[in-house]
Amino acid sequence: MTEAMTNHLFDLIRARQPELGRPFIETPEGRVLSYGDMHARSAQYANALVGLGVKPGDRVTLQVEKSVEAIFAYLGTVRAGAVFLPLNTAYTGPEVEYFLGDAQPTLFACDPAFEAALAPIAKAQGVAHLMTLDAAGHGSLSAAADAAPTTFYDVARGPDDLAALLYTSGTTGRSKGAMLTHDNLASNAIALVETWRFTADDVLIHALPIFHTHGLFVATNVTLFAGSSMIFLGKFDPDLILSLMARASVMMGVPTFYVRLLKHAGLTKDATSGMRLFISGSAPLLADTHREWSAKTGHAILERYGMTETGMNTSNPYDGERIAGTVGFPLPGIAIRVVSPESGTELAQGEIGMIEVKGPNVFTGYWRMPEKTAAEFHDGWFITGDLGLIDARFYVQIVGRGKDLVITGGYNVYPKEIESEIDAIPGVIESAVIGVPHADFGEGVTAVLVCRPGAELDEKAVVAALEGRLAKYKLPKRVLFLDDLPRNTMGKVQKNLLRDQFKALYGA
Repeated sequence: MTEAMTNHLFDLIRARQPELGRPFIETPEGRVLSYGDMHARSAQYANALVGLGVKPGDRVTLQVEKSVEAIFAYLGTVRAGAVFLPLNTAYTGPEVEYFLGDAQPTLFACDPAFEAALAPIAKAQGVAHLMTLDAAGHGSLSAAADAAPTTFYDVARGPDDLAALLYTSGTTGRSKGAMLTHDNLASNAIALVETWRFTADDVLIHALPIFHTHGLFVATNVTLFAGSSMIFLGKFDPDLILSLMARASVMMGVPTFYVRLLKHAGLTKDATSGMRLFISGSAPLLADTHREWSAKTGHAILERYGMTETGMNTSNPYDGERIAGTVGFPLPGIAIRVVSPESGTELAQGEIGMIEVKGPNVFTGYWRMPEKTAAEFHDGWFITGDLGLIDARFYVQIVGRGKDLVITGGYNVYPKEIESEIDAIPGVIESAVIGVPHADFGEGVTAVLVCRPGAELDEKAVVAALEGRLAKYKLPKRVLFLDDLPRNTMGKVQKNLLRDQFKALYGA
């Protein structure tokens, strides 16, 4: 049966694929799935979703462990014309409740172990179908796909139709859903394939989670658009990764991956001699890590810069100097400028200001937040919230964040959310959450508290009160106590002074 070619993102994947017999995903256990398998299995998921009543534009939400089946569920969602919404597996019940209430998905899939706890939440938020999928790819969702046909007429979706909804928090208020179109995802994948010189012969070591942009849209979409293959690891495992390098060519990771690999005795120039490219993102890479990696392996890590709302914006060059502390040049078709945060006027080269971006990669706005969307754009440019500069050699440098975002282990943590939970603890007057340099995680989530006289609170008690309320990666690595928080003349807490005061806390 000939399948219709009407779905923008999947059509482009189809047009660029290699022979159907070529490998797409391989697991460490030796399971190999071809591009033909990808077509058949994603068709089964698309059929299953449509059979469950998922219509074009409906949201399909997954909070599941990393598995090959989850990748096929993503592709099946795209082919069915629906909008894919992955959720971090660390999110707690109250957090999931918010996302389901805001996104209003038709279908929500979770790990079978959490089905009983999440069922009443899903029901209360009007979710029509609660399905399951575990780390081995088993569950009611994959069973529904098993029973479905292996061919599917792709639902018509144009370049500007939504393909994904990814939630990103602000420093105030609740999480915001970034609406990403078929062309946002496709254009970014094509630009990265070109910039990073991906071909069908590449083999990617995929050790990233697949509930955010890096592991799902950068790693997976680039593989698909290059017609290459990936070795799909359930989690980061230094021993396994080093053993795979002899038959792989590219690795994508967060800085934590490289820090931990540097501690491994097996990391040598011989061990990495078959690799052509190491890419780092999701958090700033320390210059020391860049230098140590180069000295130990002979490879210069390629650092890039992206956001949930934009995908990737810039990259250090494939050919040319990869400079530590910079994120390189704008990707093809993407423009970057630096403006005064106060006046919005473009600044001269070398001057620090707010980074703004424009291009086909930039999202269409925040889900059901038209006023917030309007506030985040300036003359058609997206205001990133990141402070930076364009240096004399035209490399982009990120020097800080205007929104006090903390990036720990590649995950975004927004202080306001944690502060609200801490401030609700009896005995706490106020709190400030900051990111402090951490050799392993990039930044360590650090809470600074002012407590009432006589309050019997210590570090352990505060962390214990937060457990179960927040995902583990959001929990403070240290809780510190002060008599007062530093403030400016307007009464605003000066987090920059706190960051400076405790910058050596973790010895980074």
